Amino acid sequence: MKALNKRTAPKSVAPERVIQFGEGNFLRCFVDWIIYKMNRKTDFNASVVVVQPIERGMVDWLNGQDCLYHVNLQGRLNGEAVNKLTRIDCISRALNPYTQNQAFMALADQPEIRFVISNTTEAGIAFDPACQLSDAPASSYPGKLTQLLYRRYQTFNGAPDKGLIIMPCELIFLNGHHLKECIYQYIELWKDSLGKDYEGFKQWFTQYCYVCATLVDRIVPGFPRKEIKEIQEKIMYEDNLVVQGEVFHLWVIEKPENMEIEQLKNEFPAEKAGLHVLIAESEKPYHERKVTLLNGPHTVLSPVAYLAGIDIVRDACNDPVVGKFIHKVQFDELMQTLNLPMDELQKFASDVLERFNNPYVDHQVTSIMLNSFPKYETRDLPGLKTYLERKGELPQGLVFGLAAIITYYKGGQREDGAPIVPNDAPEIMQLLTDLWATGDTRKVAEGVLAAENIWHEDLNNIPGLTDLVVADLDKIQQMGMMEAVKTIL
Repeated sequence: MKALNKRTAPKSVAPERVIQFGEGNFLRCFVDWIIYKMNRKTDFNASVVVVQPIERGMVDWLNGQDCLYHVNLQGRLNGEAVNKLTRIDCISRALNPYTQNQAFMALADQPEIRFVISNTTEAGIAFDPACQLSDAPASSYPGKLTQLLYRRYQTFNGAPDKGLIIMPCELIFLNGHHLKECIYQYIELWKDSLGKDYEGFKQWFTQYCYVCATLVDRIVPGFPRKEIKEIQEKIMYEDNLVVQGEVFHLWVIEKPENMEIEQLKNEFPAEKAGLHVLIAESEKPYHERKVTLLNGPHTVLSPVAYLAGIDIVRDACNDPVVGKFIHKVQFDELMQTLNLPMDELQKFASDVLERFNNPYVDHQVTSIMLNSFPKYETRDLPGLKTYLERKGELPQGLVFGLAAIITYYKGGQREDGAPIVPNDAPEIMQLLTDLWATGDTRKVAEGVLAAENIWHEDLNNIPGLTDLVVADLDKIQQMGMMEAVKTIL
């Protein structure tokens, strides 16, 4: 078996046009795979310089393989099982700004650089007032980026065509808005250090740099420990950076306020490459779609499936009863509460079901049920309210799902003897323990629905909700989960 490097495997050469803060599994399986595809199918012609955002990271591993590695995509696509390997060669080099600060800052001087992409975890987009312009480098990601932008402003004398397009991929809503605000905070913090450049740099950033909010969606389990030997034998390389992900991918990029959609599409031609990358006026409806049609069904299918004796999400989808429940919640209820075109929603919901049905991932339903009440509050309760408002009646599946969560939090054992081990904040666990100790399902329902520390309101005020939850709790207690769910289908 050969070592993997540019002497043993072909590697394309292209101008360095992308700076990427982050060398982890997600960016390599998602963004770098997308750039690789764009290079193959369009005239994008770009390579990526990876910057390690924290002091300890993986750049030495990447450079040890000349930044070559394989992506293993698995799942279902158009009903067919897919399991394919692709060697990614679009990363030119990887830098550690803590030990290679001059090389890092010199990236600002390269005229072809146009894009900055990042995934520095949710905590990465944060303002740290301890950072100084003279730090080598600033400790925070927004601090490093502001240092780089200022160096570029100086090098090119504020040239309009040398601004950068910045696309953060951190998993926070409106990530670009937060990052932009942090950069402005650093410009103000460093006002004295910037001196006479302060106004000009601030204006250049405002006018000629383009910060996009984005939504990313691809499940990336990461390094395939169980299958790595089999994969290495298949590719015939000793690749120690293989990254595994699902076939599905979606990247929604909200156009920055100072750039037109068509310009961004032309500069970043992912759609032209046939990729599921949407450049849109607003990220918000797509964020709502994902939370509602992917996370929403997950939250209610899990307790229903587990209490019915089903442990894996895929098996729940294929069960003749629970599968119908999932379909009802997703298509008949939650989908009716969104404001995107129905054909778009149906396509997305069908894709979600394919993802749930991934033959290569044994997704345990219990792994989804951590903190189920707060999840229901953000993912399902808004849909329940909107459905009631639009249809004049409560959505039976969503209400039944809430009753299933309440039943799951009773604890104890399933009919087959498997343990029921709920996990949530201590005060929520104590509340449910005390309520179930009464043995009165009405007291249980009223007590849970009245818990303002969960819902930030008293849900007993929603017309008909308390009675319906009580009825569902009684059915589950008397009939068992599988028979009870049949009554609403």
